[in-house]
Amino acid sequence: MFLEVIKANHLYRNTLALEFNNGEQLSVDLINHLKGSVFSPLKKEEYFKKFSIKYNTIEWPNGADFAPEFLYELGIQQKEEKEITNRN
Repeated sequence: MFLEVIKANHLYRNTLALEFNNGEQLSVDLINHLKGSVFSPLKKEEYFKKFSIKYNTIEWPNGADFAPEFLYELGIQQKEEKEITNRN
């Protein structure tokens, strides 16, 4: 299945709540992935909030974006890490 972001909301800082076309809803914290000059402006929360859904993923006004597959895998990984932390 070709993954697409169909809904996105800012939660806090550099974290988004995303809904994918497979029905999965995940939150993703992107702070550790904002490397390089194109992602530098996204470190400021006010700019980070200015994303939109474009070409089936999220994109910011400066053209920065992430592949939906990357966002999905990151969301799954962070969800699993959170579940492990909560068990301990």
